[in-house]
Amino acid sequence: MKKYFPTILALVLCVCISTNFARQSKVITIDKKTEKAAVTAPKEIISAQQTFAIIKPDAVEAKNTGKIIDMILQDGFEIKKMEKIQFTADQAKTFYAEHKGKPFFDGLVEFMTSGPVIIMVLEKENAIKDWRKLIGATNPAKADKGTIRQLFGTKIPKNAAHGSDAPESAKREIDLLFFR
Repeated sequence: MKKYFPTILALVLCVCISTNFARQSKVITIDKKTEKAAVTAPKEIISAQQTFAIIKPDAVEAKNTGKIIDMILQDGFEIKKMEKIQFTADQAKTFYAEHKGKPFFDGLVEFMTSGPVIIMVLEKENAIKDWRKLIGATNPAKADKGTIRQLFGTKIPKNAAHGSDAPESAKREIDLLFFR
């Protein structure tokens, strides 16, 4: 097989390129006995979902970023994008536009611009639901034990993390902050 491996690999690559391998999920297998290569679809394809997440200024200032990222990874999320940014007032107002006119809006904007945040695109099956479960209830005092907000939040809006609540909001938030 060692003698034929370069030829087999070249053939596999040709097959991969001609089948748009880069855009499709495929598995390459080489049978050791027959020395034949095969390109096949995996037995099951898991549909991944993306969500948007923020580690808020209170958690960044308290140096809890690493602990929160570890919880994210331990829960099976893949971090597709991550960046440390400082919200401008205009960005925060646009981001939280659905809350404009509510009594807490100005305080929320002031808090979100008070220090750096970590923005992330997280991916896994059921990412939105699972991220919301991992961060816990909005009020840290009511959040389940072991959730991010229960462990690292103190009060609303200083509740350590933000998570998109629906696919549409995840797309809007990702587009707003990663493609600015």
